[in-house]
Amino acid sequence: MQTTFSPEQLADPAMQRSNDILRSCVHCGFCTATCPTYQVLGDELDSPRGRIYLIKDMLENERVPDDRTVLHIDRCLSCLACMTTCPSGVHYMHLVDHAREYIETTYDRPWRDRALRWMLARILPHPTRFRVALLAAKIGRPFRGLVPDKRLRAMLDMAPATIPPVSRNDDPQVFPAEGARRKRVALMTGCAQRALNTDINDATIRLLTRLGCEVVVAEGAGCCGALTHHMGKTAESHASAAANIRAWTREMDGEGLDAIVVNTSGCGTTVKDYGHMFEGHALADEAHRVALRARDVSEVLSELGLPEGPAQGLRVAYHAACSLQHGQQVKAAPKTLLKRAGFEVVEPADSHLCCGSAGTYNLMQPEISGQLKARKVRTLEARAPDVIATGNIGCMMQIGGGTEIPVVHTVELLDWVTGGPCPPRVAETLRFRAG
Repeated sequence: MQTTFSPEQLADPAMQRSNDILRSCVHCGFCTATCPTYQVLGDELDSPRGRIYLIKDMLENERVPDDRTVLHIDRCLSCLACMTTCPSGVHYMHLVDHAREYIETTYDRPWRDRALRWMLARILPHPTRFRVALLAAKIGRPFRGLVPDKRLRAMLDMAPATIPPVSRNDDPQVFPAEGARRKRVALMTGCAQRALNTDINDATIRLLTRLGCEVVVAEGAGCCGALTHHMGKTAESHASAAANIRAWTREMDGEGLDAIVVNTSGCGTTVKDYGHMFEGHALADEAHRVALRARDVSEVLSELGLPEGPAQGLRVAYHAACSLQHGQQVKAAPKTLLKRAGFEVVEPADSHLCCGSAGTYNLMQPEISGQLKARKVRTLEARAPDVIATGNIGCMMQIGGGTEIPVVHTVELLDWVTGGPCPPRVAETLRFRAG
């Protein structure tokens, strides 16, 4: 693609990066075949190719974004399926992130949109605030019919039936390895996950220590910054990321870390991109070090070697989170681990398509998200599984809201078959089977 950025524009590293990405696009349209929003809406401007044209025009002309441009950029899930399928290697993720930052600083959103985004940015990355919000949503759910905004109704629907108690395992501390120490790793405990499902971090800690890892929950680490990053709120996302970088760098420079383990794949994609996010920043070197240490939990478990287990008699439908299969290109490891543990593993049709969760997307674009959820649930249920497994809390909440089949994190199943407790929803299924 030809571009006409001026030398003055290209002096900005972000513009230079976007120019490089734009010039790598050859308009082939392969991305349209794998773009979920294009599949649902059928509008060229709701495909990566269409959005690339809009972004090019906006950035080259340094114009204030119009409503149409913002609409189509906002509708992007950032699922990154386009990057997996692109034969030219167009790094769409960095381009759309730059576009969102540009929109955030130059476009005057309607006050309702500004208020919603401000609220989400102040609540979701903070577990205590999020717990209070979930409790309020649970109390307000019977009155959802009186709420005029579909997005606010989606927030009420998001609240789980039960809010788990705080897990003290998420507090800064060190969990010793069982037996000889094979690795020393930091666990990213996250933010929303600590309020929505504390079983995931608990299971991860048990599993890693059982396999010989000393697990560190570092003082000062918290939200990865993804939620605000994808809203274009760079200052807020960088503040969250910088806190993590400093916390994990202290551990690396202290007793050392073999890996920074992330069990929420949406967070993992962002942490692995810290090097790019902090280019030219005072923390650039530390950010690169952290990004190189970041590993999805399935990658670390594959390195450790999970013991082979007997047949479990359960059919597991594996849902590949977009942030894992497209954002991190981790595809085989979770399925291989589940099979090795003794599960029958099946996959849904069109497994490359997003479930519609995508961070805050299901809250800000509830109609499109709902269509994608319905499609994903249909394809998963068509495989007649006993349980659905995935590696991302957002996907778990999204899919779990549309099916009665238990939805659990992959590590919960692996923890169970290696000596941990049976996930509660799976235990219910087994009791029902037994009559």
